Amino acid sequence: MNPSDVTATLAHWAATYPSSDIPMHVKESGLRTVLNWVGCAVGGATEPTVDRALEALIPISGGSQASVLGRTERLDILGAALVNGISSHVLDYDDTHLKTIIHPGGPVASAALAAAELRGTSGENFLSAVIIGVEACCRVGNAVYPEHYDRGWHITGTAGVFGAAVAAGRILGLNPRRMNWALGLAATQASGLREMFGTMTKSFHPGRSAQSGLLAAFLAEAGYDSSERAIEAPRGFAQVLSTRHDYTEITEGLGERWEAELNSYKPFACGIVIHPTIDGCLQLRTLLGQRVEGIQSVELHTHPLVLELTGKRTPSTGLEGKFSVFHAAATALLRGDGSPSAFTDDVVRDPQIISLRDRVHVTPDPEVHEASARVTVTLDSGESHTLWVERAVGSVERPLTDQDLDSKFLGQVAPVIGQDQAEALLRTSRRLSSLDSLTELTRLSIPSN
Repeated sequence: MNPSDVTATLAHWAATYPSSDIPMHVKESGLRTVLNWVGCAVGGATEPTVDRALEALIPISGGSQASVLGRTERLDILGAALVNGISSHVLDYDDTHLKTIIHPGGPVASAALAAAELRGTSGENFLSAVIIGVEACCRVGNAVYPEHYDRGWHITGTAGVFGAAVAAGRILGLNPRRMNWALGLAATQASGLREMFGTMTKSFHPGRSAQSGLLAAFLAEAGYDSSERAIEAPRGFAQVLSTRHDYTEITEGLGERWEAELNSYKPFACGIVIHPTIDGCLQLRTLLGQRVEGIQSVELHTHPLVLELTGKRTPSTGLEGKFSVFHAAATALLRGDGSPSAFTDDVVRDPQIISLRDRVHVTPDPEVHEASARVTVTLDSGESHTLWVERAVGSVERPLTDQDLDSKFLGQVAPVIGQDQAEALLRTSRRLSSLDSLTELTRLSIPSN
């Protein structure tokens, strides 16, 4: 195809593809994305990061147009999209498109919900908007990954804004030309730096991309134009932000192959590259039982990216702990935990955890796949056990079941809104396609007292 048609091709498809043509198995995958996003957003809503964001935004919010999931506060739609994106990512427990390490649910669904609360739409239309938005987000990411990511861009922020613009644009009913403008407005706002990992600002990235994509859609609806070659132009997104730009990843097979089916869901609340290590450590803990108290050393063989992304040897906060393969291994072995409770300030500073953490050693090996790990535990007795994890639980090859997702949902949501209301929200989320509006879903997501 003509490389000058990339943005226009994506925009035309995103604006015109009939919701009724989305295959049922893709809709089922999309529903898992939405369900996981709701659980993560409510589950993260009481984190200090969200408190600080609301403290800053409430005095400057333009009104009470939209819901903040898991909170009683309301904001204008731009602020709500920002905070829902933040809360859905703050625990690092969200969905992951493993091909690119994008977390698409936060930016895409947060933008779509804000647009839907202002303009109204059915659950079926909302689900379709999220699926089409995830497709746009992940295809743009496919075109520039891994060189774009390796350069230091946080791809959830940079690619997420395209999906947010498309999802919001679908809710607003943008025609192909205005959807193209929305993509251009999204492209010029694409940002997010990996330097921010381990700080509150990491979760700002999906929030900001949701907010920016939402704004792009509303500006485009009003006739605010942009370059119509924003992705592929010599000074456009792909060529400015990456040395790789495979445009066929964006345009080929639209409506035939679906990135939504490649989305995965985390069983552990931390950087995805640590998951094979945690999986292996949990299995060894089960094997060793009480003997984990006598561990002399832990040897990990992982892909070099693990140390690059999660090599914090001495984390001092829970957020930093999410980017410490050393902490994650120690906590999985000693506590049998990879949930959000494994990554609190108190656990990171626990002397027993620190002691074992200091005896965890990592050997980077480019021959080991990013999604694999070899874990060897040596006991004080000299006895050693080795376990090879080919693909971690939660991966596309070993996906969480619907029952697993429901348990994860309730485990996050019940502490925020109560068990009975959490179960009602789960049931409502599961029947999303039958909802006339999203009012019931947003109502149930908010604490009742």
